[in-house]
Amino acid sequence: MADLDTREWLLTNGLGSFASGTVSGVRTRTYHGWLFAATNPPSGRTLLFSHLEASLEVLGNVVALGTNSWGNGQIERTGYELLRHFDINPVPKWIWGQDNWQLTRQLVMPIGLVGTGDWAQKGISNASCLIPNAPAQFCHRILIQYRYEGSHTAILRLRLLIAERDFHHQQIASEELKFSQLLGQQQICLQAINSGHFGIPWHLRWTQGNYQPDAVWYWDYGLSEETKRGLGDKEDLYSPGYLIVTLQPGDAVTLEARVGFPDSVSGVLTPETFAEVVEAEQERLSQIFGWSKGGTGGWGLGTGEVFSNTQYPIPITPYPQRGPHLTQSPLSQQLLKASDQFIVYRASIAGPTVIAGYHWFNDWGRDTLIALPGLALVPQRFDLAKGVLRTFGHYCRHGLIPNAFPEVNGEPIYNSIDAALWWIETLGLYLEATQDWEFLAEQFPLVQQIYKAFVGGTHFNIQVDATDGLVSWDARGVALTWMDVVIGSLPVTPRHGKPVEINALWYSALCWLTQWAERLSQLEYGEPVRLSKQAQRYAQQAQLVKTSLQKFWNPQLGYLYDTIEPDDRRNFQIRPNAVLALSLHHCAFSEQQGCQILDLATTSLLTPYGLRSLDPGDPEYKGKYEGNQEQRDRAYHQGTVWAWLIGPYIRAWQRFYPQQSLPFDWQPLLDHFRFDACLGSISEIFDGDSPHTPRGAIAQAWSVAEVIRHIQ
Repeated sequence: MADLDTREWLLTNGLGSFASGTVSGVRTRTYHGWLFAATNPPSGRTLLFSHLEASLEVLGNVVALGTNSWGNGQIERTGYELLRHFDINPVPKWIWGQDNWQLTRQLVMPIGLVGTGDWAQKGISNASCLIPNAPAQFCHRILIQYRYEGSHTAILRLRLLIAERDFHHQQIASEELKFSQLLGQQQICLQAINSGHFGIPWHLRWTQGNYQPDAVWYWDYGLSEETKRGLGDKEDLYSPGYLIVTLQPGDAVTLEARVGFPDSVSGVLTPETFAEVVEAEQERLSQIFGWSKGGTGGWGLGTGEVFSNTQYPIPITPYPQRGPHLTQSPLSQQLLKASDQFIVYRASIAGPTVIAGYHWFNDWGRDTLIALPGLALVPQRFDLAKGVLRTFGHYCRHGLIPNAFPEVNGEPIYNSIDAALWWIETLGLYLEATQDWEFLAEQFPLVQQIYKAFVGGTHFNIQVDATDGLVSWDARGVALTWMDVVIGSLPVTPRHGKPVEINALWYSALCWLTQWAERLSQLEYGEPVRLSKQAQRYAQQAQLVKTSLQKFWNPQLGYLYDTIEPDDRRNFQIRPNAVLALSLHHCAFSEQQGCQILDLATTSLLTPYGLRSLDPGDPEYKGKYEGNQEQRDRAYHQGTVWAWLIGPYIRAWQRFYPQQSLPFDWQPLLDHFRFDACLGSISEIFDGDSPHTPRGAIAQAWSVAEVIRHIQ
């Protein structure tokens, strides 16, 4: 049980809806359930369908297949003891069994954007925008199939557990909260009524069986992972009734939960529907990634499959041509499949965006732009990359790119100094991969807008220092870099002044601007003479910044100062931001400096799962990310390991140690991907101290994306 209830699975539908749970079936998080519907894609996520509590009767012997943990700590219905096999490919599958019977359960969540031409045919990640004037149609649903094998007739009982609550909170039974149920032919329509307000209608249908209304509350589920996090950890679920299905050997029953009232458009649910939906999803992924039909690789707990300890090759070019080595191996296919879970459609912008992580994150500007090369450029999803860049560019204001997107009719949040600079860096990588100079011509005015805002000054007192050309900022109560935790009104790692990676990004941006102005002048996009003069000015500024970046060099330590504060004091903490500064497309530091920085980062920050956010020898270091919200926030960037930072480390190593093997063994991180936390994905963070327990979001976009950039 200690192992099974820490391993989780995840399904998504490209709209922000998701299903998730543990291998054992015990609910340990507020975010565990079979249908969290994103009513305002990808936001408004609401738990409607928690799960089905299953029991099987064979020859008069009834066994419970579920597992429940109650608020008093008691574990009941230890169905996990009968679990014989679990697999996540192509969809989550459980097999329970005893000597004379076996029951298999599978779940699938189909893509949710339908009825919009190419988007429906190819998947939302293959297009940059919807067909003009074509309304988006959303379908939030999950299908469940049980298949019985045995020597005798069996009776399967499925009790329905439901809710109506925001995905961040728990449901508590009350007199004001009621659920209506309308029973039809092999289906039931459900809707919450809370204090006279009607909730989201949805329905459940099935291919065979008899439904028995039997309304009852199940009180006081205990959510152990929330207990550890110091959050609400008790929940009540409502059961309107249960389904009884008589199964002969070889029989199957398929169920579908779908948001909305029943209609004729849904089609007939048949025993073949489940396999058809799985096949359609496989075909969608095959079209996106260019796989041969039917191949996505797979593994299961207990299969005995292991990876060898040989070093995995690093691509010489950042975006290799699509070929068997990149897209046909089981490892590559599973990483790309994991990457697709983060690509979603945002209704408020009618275009694609990227969920930063599951379960609780929404789309974030910085995270999206850092993840985009791995999510879109390596697998050559260039339309996706172009669409996301265009979308973020559309929302640029005062030279800043949003750090968070709005709800419908809401205002974006611009609390980031680096999102605009990451946008330029990612645009540069996109152009290097595609040579799409028409898109550059389209976006170059925006590039210039960002440049002018940084030079002339913008919000948060962001401005280029005229004396040295470096970017500085100074604003109270905010944290604008990726180390962005604020407790109350006090940033944990304020980093105001001149952060090292911000100015490395600024230098790379100036180099890009120089190249682009020259390129556009040669291609006669705009006025060649004016563009040529602009290129000269950008080049001069880049040289000034390159010279000024030497202010960050700490010769005693052989490392880079993390920040130069507004009063010109230097922060000499050993953080991974120095490695970030070495990893960008344009680097201002010498070979000797780069080697020294990497040597110290290797001994102080490198772990089997990424880089620590702070040297363990620092007095402010916190080796474990645990406790209540404030305790975790104080550890978030104070030693916690970030998996995404392994990408910048590798790129820096390739630049400064091109002839030496990488001092990093992929095996632990890949074993984590296969067997730990969220099976088939990579966690957001890990403890800084060994054994580096995975923490935070169970599936993080930039963690997966950075591995994709360097694993073939």
